[in-house]
Amino acid sequence: MTVLHNPVLRGFAPDPSLIRVGGWYYLATSSFEWFPTIPLHRSRDLAHWEYAGHVEGAAPGNSLAGVPDSGGIWAPSLSWDGERFWVTYTVVRSVGTPYFDLDTYVATAPSVEGPWSAPRRVASHGFDPAFFHEDGRLWLLNLQNDHRPGGERFAGIVVTELDRATLEPLGDTRLLLRHDRLIEGPKLLRRDGWYYLVLAEGGTGWEHGVRVARAKELTGPYELDERPLLTSRDDPAVPLQKAGHGELVETPEGQWVLGHLTARPLHTPQGRRCTLGRETAIQAVVWDAEGWPRLRQGGWHPVTDVDVPTHRQAGPHPRLPSPPLPAARRPEELSWPWSSLREPPAPSWADTTARPGWIRLRGRHGPESRWAAGLLAQRVTEHRAEAEVTVEARPVTFTQAAGLLLWYNPEAYLALDLTWAEPEGEPQRGQQWGGSAGGRTVLSLVERDEDGVRQVAVVDVPVNGPVTLGVTVEGADARFWYLREGVRAAVGPVLDFSRLSDDHGSRLRFTGTMAAIHARDLVDAAFTADFTGFRLTCTPG
Repeated sequence: MTVLHNPVLRGFAPDPSLIRVGGWYYLATSSFEWFPTIPLHRSRDLAHWEYAGHVEGAAPGNSLAGVPDSGGIWAPSLSWDGERFWVTYTVVRSVGTPYFDLDTYVATAPSVEGPWSAPRRVASHGFDPAFFHEDGRLWLLNLQNDHRPGGERFAGIVVTELDRATLEPLGDTRLLLRHDRLIEGPKLLRRDGWYYLVLAEGGTGWEHGVRVARAKELTGPYELDERPLLTSRDDPAVPLQKAGHGELVETPEGQWVLGHLTARPLHTPQGRRCTLGRETAIQAVVWDAEGWPRLRQGGWHPVTDVDVPTHRQAGPHPRLPSPPLPAARRPEELSWPWSSLREPPAPSWADTTARPGWIRLRGRHGPESRWAAGLLAQRVTEHRAEAEVTVEARPVTFTQAAGLLLWYNPEAYLALDLTWAEPEGEPQRGQQWGGSAGGRTVLSLVERDEDGVRQVAVVDVPVNGPVTLGVTVEGADARFWYLREGVRAAVGPVLDFSRLSDDHGSRLRFTGTMAAIHARDLVDAAFTADFTGFRLTCTPG
């Protein structure tokens, strides 16, 4: 047996779709407004996972410009029809309104490494679509949304048969199930003459769960299990909270597991806050005498440590090449674990060739832009973390800045920036002093929440030469610093890192905290900043 330690994908890896093909397990997770779109991971034993690529081209035109925060690509569903991989997902362009303004797409590939076909739009009843393949037929499951006044935004689960070649509907869309508790994220499987509908229940917050329904015919009628398969909503002391959005998979040994969403909250005076976002976990499952799936440990609470079979097959899957060289060993490429907002990195603003060993960022829009953010980020995966980077830049106006961020979204971030300020004692009047004619180079520490931006501290630094910036996170505390003559010097007070969470503020938040580098130039996008030695260390504890 092998012991897996949950979460198996840590930090911003929500809405997992788990499948097995031969001796490999594959996971697809939501990417929202971030690139790479739809990260994919693979494993031999369910315990040890590696990045396997992403669904390249999932965003039509390779752009999500303008999508709202926590919009973009929601809940991809991965499947295998015996010949190729399929993925279906939704691009959501409205969040927090009656209209999701969404489009559902489909792409296919012979391997998870690609090449992925160009996305094709299909019937778009709601978000969280999934495919079910049976006897050469293709069924699209989806949530139904009723946007009308008095309507239910989660108005039941529907199914549509599609032509495999054209993806056009074959016949009418049929309602499978309604429930008085919110249900979404349908996945369908067949076992022992039953069709099992695995559903996300109760929304993606503290009330989240997994509920199962079954029927003798694919189109129903479906009988709902009287109890949840998985939830932690009844006990805030369970280490894995928000447990839900699951998919059942059979191992080669005939055992079953459930891949699901979860979160590890900080317990703060203001309540529970999930700074790491929603993550991916796996539970062992058995089937009871009546044919319903149950957690092997009993009850419905997820556990952290799970025994799973050690897979005996050796060697790569026959359809897969050897694993590619890890991205971290290819410095000329800004690939995983780097992520960028709403578009992939491009040499026009993120260049690794101009100065070997450095990343040169060209200043773009401010950090709150939905269009052209000059930002590269990596996921924070533990409640103890430290990030640092060395930056060299020559800002000559307050409209230019470059530095290190802890980033959740445009209404929740902490930034330590190398920038320009007026001479000591001068008021802020928008002066463009220009170079050495006036002003000073400073480190500016700001915090942003739903009430606006506040400058917390300003520290003068030498004009010439690089400066190393850093931040240390311990639970809900974030401490920024820089190296002064080789010694860490604090910048400002301890800041509240827990505001960078799914649970702070009144707006919907679905992603997770990142450590990022960025550059901005609000006037002519000519300012550049060079970064080297980026390091993000996350320590379990």
